[in-house]
Amino acid sequence: MKKPTWVIDKERARRAAAAETVWLFGLHAVRDALANPRRERLRLVLTRNAEGRLGEALPASGMTPEIVDARSFDKVVPLAGESVHQGAALEVKPLSWGKLDEVALAGDPGLRPLMVALDRVTDPHNVGAVLRSAEVFGAQAVVAPARHAAPETGALAKTASGALERQPYLRVTNLADALEQLKALGYVLIALDGTGTESLPDLLGQIGTRPVCLVLGAEGPGLRDKTIATCDHVARIPFAADFGSLNVSNAAAVALYAVRQAG
Repeated sequence: MKKPTWVIDKERARRAAAAETVWLFGLHAVRDALANPRRERLRLVLTRNAEGRLGEALPASGMTPEIVDARSFDKVVPLAGESVHQGAALEVKPLSWGKLDEVALAGDPGLRPLMVALDRVTDPHNVGAVLRSAEVFGAQAVVAPARHAAPETGALAKTASGALERQPYLRVTNLADALEQLKALGYVLIALDGTGTESLPDLLGQIGTRPVCLVLGAEGPGLRDKTIATCDHVARIPFAADFGSLNVSNAAAVALYAVRQAG
């Protein structure tokens, strides 16, 4: 009996995901990946200079690097021409952080549970910056759709400055379904949008110490209507004037700080 098309497509997607690898680059990103026991590492390419600068991280990782001349590095490693690799590149498998509900319920018991959800944020530099802020302020995870969102890449890892190795970045099939799941776990879903009628600090004062998921959209398209409809509140970050705006990574940092200040 012939398999249905949807079954074949699902199997192909599973095989493609299993074969997927990522090239991390830059001393900081490579050093943190070498130190991460969760990271499946495949191939390490270094210049002599980078080998010396990695220090104890290299022998501790148990990996044997390929040492190449700095002038031929770009020919050996498949990186984009503008990548600032500092003579270090590491091929890895994408990280697996587990199920959304398990991650959402984990974390420091002394801190309010906190999540960030990103809707159609495709710029890896923005996502990397959000991951960095999420780690600083103790968020459980950053959640984004598997499609139409920045994947795990070397550029994202470099911007995250090591946070990608420690801060869960969960890619979900359907963002609205994931938000409903968080709502069922007790999270208050707060969409951040300039059209919001509630001020974020005022809103946080009203909801007490309940778990919070901050939901942000990309610059330009913003949040989808379905995403906003799924949220409990639509809030805005109050500005000192009637002009100017924050990009998504800056808005995330400000909002994360506001949640932690609220208790």
